[in-house]
Amino acid sequence: GKYANVNGIQLYYEIYGDGTPLVVLHGNGGSIENGSQFYADLIKKYKVIAVDSRAQGKSGDTDAPLTYEIMASDVNGLLEQLQIDSALIWGQSDGAILGLILAMDYPKKVKKVVAFGANIQPDSLAIFKWAIDGSYKILKESKDPKEKKLNQLMLDYPKIPYTKLSQIKAPVLVVAGDRDVIRPEHTLKIFQHIPNSQLCI
Repeated sequence: GKYANVNGIQLYYEIYGDGTPLVVLHGNGGSIENGSQFYADLIKKYKVIAVDSRAQGKSGDTDAPLTYEIMASDVNGLLEQLQIDSALIWGQSDGAILGLILAMDYPKKVKKVVAFGANIQPDSLAIFKWAIDGSYKILKESKDPKEKKLNQLMLDYPKIPYTKLSQIKAPVLVVAGDRDVIRPEHTLKIFQHIPNSQLCI
C-alpha cells in the first residue's frame, strides 16, 4: 500500500491488477479489507484501487467534522495524483454515498457506479429506527473518539436533495438487500431519481 497527501491528510490506498481503473470504497468504520473477498475476481479484469476513507483503516484525519463531501474530495484528489482521468466506482454503504457524490460533483472522473446500500438523508425516512438508535447508543457509551465521530457522521449526513441525483450522467446500479439498514422505499426513490440507473434488490 501507499499514502497520498490529499486535503491535509495521509490517504492510504492499495492497487492491484491492470485494466480499467475500479475504485473500491468501504462502509462506515471499515477498511480496504472489507472488499478483499472480491479482489481476486476483480483484478482479472480491472485495475483495483482500494481506498481507506478518511479517519478509517490506515488513513489519517484532521480535527474538522467529517462530511461525505470532504471524503469524496479525498478520492478525487487521489485520482488526480494517480493521473487517472476517469474510473468505475464500487461503493458499499458510506462508500456508496461517496460514489453518488463523486458522480454528481466530479462527473468527468466517473464512468459508472455500483452503489450498495446508499442513503441520501440521515433520518428514519431513509434508515430503519433500530439502526439510528444504535448510532445514538454508540455516541452515548463509546470511549473511542474515532468511533463516535464516525457515528456522528451517519446521524448528521448525508443531506443530498433528490433533485441533485437527477444531475448524475453516469450509469448507476443501485443495490440493496431486502432486509437492509436502508428502507427499501428509500432505495427505490434513489433509483427513480437517477436518469441512467438500474435497481437490484
